[in-house]
Amino acid sequence: MDRAAESPSGHRSVVVWLALVYLSILVMLSLGGITRLTGSGLSMVEWHPLMGAIPPLGHDAWQEVFEKYQQSPQYKLVNHWMTLGDFQQIFLWEYLHRLWGRLVGVAYVVPWAVLLWRRRIRGRLAVRTFIPFVLGGLQGALGWYMVASGLVDVPAVSHYRLAAHLGLALVVACYVQWLALDLSAPPAPTAAPARRTLGVAAWATFALVALQVAYGAFMAGTRAGHLYSTFPTLNGDWFPPQAFAYEPWWRNVLESPFGIHFVHRTLGWLTAAAVLVFAAYAWRRATTPVGRFATRALVVLVVVQMTLGALTVVLHVPVWAAALHQLCGALLLSCALAAVHASRGAPRRAPAPVATEPSAA
Repeated sequence: MDRAAESPSGHRSVVVWLALVYLSILVMLSLGGITRLTGSGLSMVEWHPLMGAIPPLGHDAWQEVFEKYQQSPQYKLVNHWMTLGDFQQIFLWEYLHRLWGRLVGVAYVVPWAVLLWRRRIRGRLAVRTFIPFVLGGLQGALGWYMVASGLVDVPAVSHYRLAAHLGLALVVACYVQWLALDLSAPPAPTAAPARRTLGVAAWATFALVALQVAYGAFMAGTRAGHLYSTFPTLNGDWFPPQAFAYEPWWRNVLESPFGIHFVHRTLGWLTAAAVLVFAAYAWRRATTPVGRFATRALVVLVVVQMTLGALTVVLHVPVWAAALHQLCGALLLSCALAAVHASRGAPRRAPAPVATEPSAA
């Protein structure tokens, strides 16, 4: 850990900045989810990283952008009925999503430069806090790489690229959160065997939640949420035959919409059980305020997440339920990461040398 991180009170402004960045990333995730759910993600068929912040101005500019969209597979095969007014509605969500991404980048690098100039961050901490800005730039490029997959022949983005895009956004959010916790949350006492067990359990819970979130992206990318509209069964079956129809078997897990839905549901039950077991184990063993809060929040969030998931499929994937389901998944991942951070013990230090008196002559 950076030496500066050992004095939390000296980094209050840095922690506030990182917390605001984390919240802005959650807003970005929500905008991305709404953009996907409204079918707006393919409305902007060009990528202008700098000039793209300026929307079309005037009727002629809008008509030019609309004519470019009319050459895309989504318009030709799906939205051929759209007028300019209809197009402007879906364009708005994708524009807001991209604009917010640019604003997050500016809101990150400008305070970073000010904090560096005022020597609030320096040395290794300056490098560590610059990494999210670099990852954010890669996230923008990955977003266009994802969109480009839906502009060729089939008007649908690759679910692998969608999962990578969402995954990188969550990596940035988790990294920012970890930095803020390093600077604000004091470590627990030196690790003991019980604490090491708690750490392993926390990491296992975090990994399972992360896998479930990834399958949520697979669900979105393949529109698998529309296939089974009952809960807890899948249209009356616990093991629907369509979920195992692809050959070879791994395609059911990674490419079949029916199989992906089945895996996501199954992982949902496993994740909920794992979270509750971990919370029961960590309830009295968490010794830091962050650890105690994360343990309790995990229980609440996993119940809310399961409820939102059920509502999403039963109500045929309404935008509000699916968007809240994605946001709750990000918060659940965040609490699992906080539990991991809280389970770490303070680093062991070598004992100071003991001074000895010179022997008598």
